[in-house]
Amino acid sequence: MTTAFDPIDLSGTRLANRIAMAPMTRSRAGEGGVATELTAEYYAQRASAGLIITEGIQPSVVGQGYPDTPGLHSAEQVASWRKVTDAVHAAGGTIFAQLMHTGRVGHPVLLPDGLTNVAPSPVAAAGQVYTAEGPKDFITPRELTGAEIRATIDDFVTAARNAIDAGFDGVELHGANGYLIHQFLAPGSNRRTDEWGGPVENRIRFAVEVASAVAAEIGAARTGFRLSPGNPFNDISEPDPEPTHTALAKELAALDLAYLHVAEVGDVRALSVRLREDFGGTFLLNPHTEGPTGHDALALIEDGTTDLVTFGALFLANPDLPARLKTAGPYNTPDRATFYGGTEKGYTDYLPL
Repeated sequence: MTTAFDPIDLSGTRLANRIAMAPMTRSRAGEGGVATELTAEYYAQRASAGLIITEGIQPSVVGQGYPDTPGLHSAEQVASWRKVTDAVHAAGGTIFAQLMHTGRVGHPVLLPDGLTNVAPSPVAAAGQVYTAEGPKDFITPRELTGAEIRATIDDFVTAARNAIDAGFDGVELHGANGYLIHQFLAPGSNRRTDEWGGPVENRIRFAVEVASAVAAEIGAARTGFRLSPGNPFNDISEPDPEPTHTALAKELAALDLAYLHVAEVGDVRALSVRLREDFGGTFLLNPHTEGPTGHDALALIEDGTTDLVTFGALFLANPDLPARLKTAGPYNTPDRATFYGGTEKGYTDYLPL
């Protein structure tokens, strides 16, 4: 029987176990969106994960949606991430950079003067985003032109190349949680009538072309993709996610990507199983659970539901999580008050066993 503590080959990269660290925004980047010494310490502490997937990293200036999030679009940012990847590799870990363009999620006060948030269609998300000036309502974004969509795909490609130059083992494209790629997938946020909107084959086009272009640039074996079908986060309206996501999984399968990563929101296990079948390759699951994903989720590897399980808040609070899972605890309790922003408190000060 396969267990969570068995190694696995990820498209030629040997992972020590099947326990992965899920991407988690921490809003602790330095000025200019750089990774800091604390960033390096934070990820190196968690290098016993079979795979680390970083917090969302914006592929372009306009892709930023939250305060103090890092980028991979400037030489300074690339150099700063090299310190992180060196630290993780020195500790024996494997690390992928998650590329996250937030699209309509954010606010112009978070962007340089003259820039505004962009999206498939000029449809504002309900809700607010935190900024240095306090909470701000989401604005109506500017609709991307066809040429700008192509340029945005190029931004993902450049950021992926920058990630490899910074020493990352690969990248994960963030097509979940209501951000730009998900906005193209969902009919509530994509109301276009051109080749990028309307029927399923058009709404998945942006996701497929980003994945295809990135894989062509850095190799399919170094490219993963994340989905969260039916996730209403960031005011996404996706009443019937199955046709869209299964069609996308089949297109991604044809690209022979390193993995597909599904984050479940609600009772969607049947769809997750279908997506695994349609993709056919290595499958990562962030399962729907009541509270933080815990030890019980390891059974999903043993019964063949998934190849790897990704852990979020529990990994945040337990830098040596694989060792703790092996003994079913004890676990540190995540401190929600320190999830976003701040110093080392709630970031690098969680103690190992």
